[in-house]
Formats: sequence, structure tokens, C-alpha cells
Amino acid sequence: MDFPDLDRFDRKILSILSEEGRISIADLARRIGLSKSPTQARLRRLEADGVISGYRALVDPIRLGLDHVVFVEVRLADTRERALAEFNAAVRRCGEIEQAHMIASNFDYLLKIRTRSMAEYRTVLAEQISTLPHVASTSTFVAMEAVKEAGLLGPLEVVS
Repeated sequence: MDFPDLDRFDRKILSILSEEGRISIADLARRIGLSKSPTQARLRRLEADGVISGYRALVDPIRLGLDHVVFVEVRLADTRERALAEFNAAVRRCGEIEQAHMIASNFDYLLKIRTRSMAEYRTVLAEQISTLPHVASTSTFVAMEAVKEAGLLGPLEVVS
């Protein structure tokens, strides 16, 4: 995969930050093999260019009791642009929906939902998901185990 305008130092910065967002500039500079000033300048450029869009804490949902994960296929009754925009806006307001993706398939959206239990999910499905604008039908798939969930940017890995 080609990343325009990203040299090996930029890719190293992104790779390291995707795993260790709180690393100090000094440690980052040491790890990529540059001094502090050019490392900081590169970091600021990556932020200004929108390549780095922000920093956040990764919260363990299991420790918060949110270990019930389901994936929901959603079929819409209307897929015109206005209907899609209304559905998208409503999905963004629903806290239990962790991810939502428009899909090119025999259904329209795939949602990832976290709750504390099947009973809680059934309530979310009945009172929130099924009442989203233009929903015609849903199909639920319960996750038994998360094999990989990390959002790390593997393609950016740089061989030293």
C-alpha cells in the first residue's frame, strides 16, 4: 500500500503512536532515529495535515461490563440519499452502537453493538435499533469471542 507524502520516518511515527499514544517526544525521537526538533515538526505536520486526527484513551469495555457483542445486519426500506442521511444521523446518536458501516451487500448496514447482556440487547434492539429511521428488517449475530479488535495500523509497519 502506498502512502503519498509519508516517508519512512512518518510511517514509523504513525506506527508507534498507534500503539503508544502517550509516548514522549524524546522517546519517539529516539525510537525513530531523529532528534527531538525534527520529530516534533513531523508530528505537528501529520496533525495539521489531518493524518493524525486526534488522541484518545482506549477503554476496556470488558472491565466496564460491556462484554456482550452483537453484529446486526440492517435492511432499509428506503435507500435514497435523504433516507441514508436520516439513518446515519440517528445511528450517531445511539450510544450502544460502537460501529456502523454501510455495506455493499444484500443488506444496507452492519452495526456492532455492545451491551451488558442479551436482555439489555433485546431492549436496545426493540427500542432503539428497530425504531431508527427507515429500518425494514434486522438480523442479529452474537459474537462468541473477539479474536482481534485492535485498531493498529499494520500496513504502516516499517522494516528497520
